[in-house]
Amino acid sequence: MSANDPIYLDYAASTPVDPAVIDAMARSLAAEGGRGNPASLHPWGRRAAAQIEIAREQIAALIGATSSEIVFTSGATESDNLAVLGAARGAAHRGRHVVSSRIEHKAALDPCRRLEKEGFAVTLVAPDRTGRIEPRALAAALRPDTVLVSIMWVNNETGVIQDVAEIGALCRERGILFHTDAAQAAGRIAMELHALPVDLASFTAHKLYGPKGIGALYVRRDVRAQVQPLLFGGGQERGLRPGTLPTHQIVGFGVACSLARAALRSETARLRALGERLWEQLHPLGGVHLNGAGAPRAPGLLNASFEGVEGESLVTGLTELAVSTGSACNSASGEPSYVLRALGRDSELAQSSLRFSFGRFTTEAQIDAAAAAVRREVTRLRALSPAHEPAEVGDEVVGEAGGPGREVWIRFRLQVRDGRVSRVSHRVYGCPHTLAAAAWLAERLPGRSRAELVPGTPGEWAGALVVPVEKLGRLLTLEDALRQCQQHWPGV
Repeated sequence: MSANDPIYLDYAASTPVDPAVIDAMARSLAAEGGRGNPASLHPWGRRAAAQIEIAREQIAALIGATSSEIVFTSGATESDNLAVLGAARGAAHRGRHVVSSRIEHKAALDPCRRLEKEGFAVTLVAPDRTGRIEPRALAAALRPDTVLVSIMWVNNETGVIQDVAEIGALCRERGILFHTDAAQAAGRIAMELHALPVDLASFTAHKLYGPKGIGALYVRRDVRAQVQPLLFGGGQERGLRPGTLPTHQIVGFGVACSLARAALRSETARLRALGERLWEQLHPLGGVHLNGAGAPRAPGLLNASFEGVEGESLVTGLTELAVSTGSACNSASGEPSYVLRALGRDSELAQSSLRFSFGRFTTEAQIDAAAAAVRREVTRLRALSPAHEPAEVGDEVVGEAGGPGREVWIRFRLQVRDGRVSRVSHRVYGCPHTLAAAAWLAERLPGRSRAELVPGTPGEWAGALVVPVEKLGRLLTLEDALRQCQQHWPGV
């Protein structure tokens, strides 16, 4: 990693690969075991198969399962698809109702939508305001024809831990299969699947310092026959997931699980302390909301929303940090996090959220630097916002458009002397393109008369500033503010 690289605080998206994992994968590729197809019966194939079985044991040991219950996939997304689609289709003769939640990962929600197109009914349970799925609410959603429940163990945005034991017990007593997406749980919290009423659980290597492109689905031994495969050909993984197994990736996955198991207790305590250290430095800003507060949360993930700032502008200003935001402003949809909206956050707060996720290679110094950077940017953006200045007019010409709770809020203040603009100030809340366009316009206003106050059109501004077409509407808001200035011009 270069010294100029930003501080990496996006471990929930993907973890760095541990050097010991890289070394094990390289040895696997270079050794004779990396040459053969593990399905082949010759010595090279048997060596590859032996490496895979060692890794399977290592993975099973981390989650409290047996190696025969581990089915290799390409990652948690495929595991979720195999669990949701495979289990629901396999049980369709008993019923066609599936229950999940509004805060699941898209890897589970999208298969549920696929099932709806196949004639299944899907009920999505809402969380409480802490982000927990109340077992009572889930029990109320169950029906006589319910065949599958899918609730993630640790939420990927908030880190909230669900009560999989009680949820699983509700399912077990009714004969309903229970699947949990455990991608954010494995290696972060202690797991003992054999002691829990869990039938299917999804994992992926790249969330616990292993390589991308390899994951697993835990399939409890007595439910394997109830799950239909999604792919066909070859018969690998007892027919549930055909295809030649990538020996070196599986070896890396196994080593990653072994390392995680050995360090689980100490790392859990260290990451929890880092999270507390970060929060202690953020909450004095005021107007900071810890998403998932009041619920048990996995260590190493902290999600906070900041009042009075726009999420994309906040992240853009944090050039020294690699973090995720709850804002989707950089997409054409402009929609905030559906997870945070489900927790009751309004659109503005949901868009102003930052997800800090840290792990094995994160230091206290990095946490302190991250907190200082966030304090700096939140303070700067709040100072730019119209919400942080009085709206009194005095002898100024004021034009304002947008407003609180909107994606853009702009206020221009003009001093007019002898019919022309002599001085300009502005306050703006919005995305980086909005902030840049407002500053660019403010530079061009001095010396202009009322008739020539608006320098061109929003389309021309967008071209000059290379503003994406989906942001053009925000420039129209800037034009509206300038038109208001014309309406309030002295003598009009």
